[in-house]
Amino acid sequence: MWRSSDGKFRLDTPKTSVITDPASQKAIVLDHVKKEATIVPMQPAASGGAPPGSPHVPAQGQVQPAKVEDLGKSMIEGHEVEGKRFTLPPFSPPSKPEMPKAKLPGAAQASLPGAPKAPAAPGAPAPPQAPKLPPVPSVTEVWTSVKLKAPVLTKVTTSAGEQTTYCKPVSGDEPHPSMFQIPQGYKIKPPKV
Repeated sequence: MWRSSDGKFRLDTPKTSVITDPASQKAIVLDHVKKEATIVPMQPAASGGAPPGSPHVPAQGQVQPAKVEDLGKSMIEGHEVEGKRFTLPPFSPPSKPEMPKAKLPGAAQASLPGAPKAPAAPGAPAPPQAPKLPPVPSVTEVWTSVKLKAPVLTKVTTSAGEQTTYCKPVSGDEPHPSMFQIPQGYKIKPPKV
C-alpha cells in the first residue's frame, strides 16, 4: 500500500493493483497476469440527505447511522496513529408481505401457489423454523497513521466473526511517481459498462 502527499493511493494484491487519483477522479485497475489496465471514473462522494440536526428514524429494512467514537492517539511500531471505532446497529430486514386473499362469491376457494398449507392431520408437528439469532452490531476499529494518512490496523467484528488487517508501515518517504502510473507494456482495456 502506498500513498503520495497529493492524495494518490495504490493497493497491491498478488495479481492486481488499484491506483486512485482523487484530483483526476479516476481509478486504474492493473491486472498483472494479463498485463492489462482499466481506467474507471470515480464517483464523487454523495452529499445531501436530511438537513443537519433533523432526527433520523430509519424505516424497517434500512440501516441505522453508525456511531463513531474517537479512540485517541497511540503508537504502532514507532508510528503515531489515531483510532476510530464505527459501530453499526444490527440490520433489521423488512417484514415479509402477506399473500393477497381473494374471495369470489359462490366459487370454491383454491389455494394459491406458494401459500402455506394447513397441517395434514390434527396434532401433526409443525415444520422446523430457522433459529433466531441474537442481533449483533457490526464494529469496525481503524487505526490510521497520522503522517502517512493510511490505515495501519483495521479490526472488523460482525456476527460472522472477526477479521484483522495489519499494514506494516515501512517508510514515510514519498513514493516514486511511477508507482501511480500504468507500467510500460500494459494494454489499456475499456471499462465494462
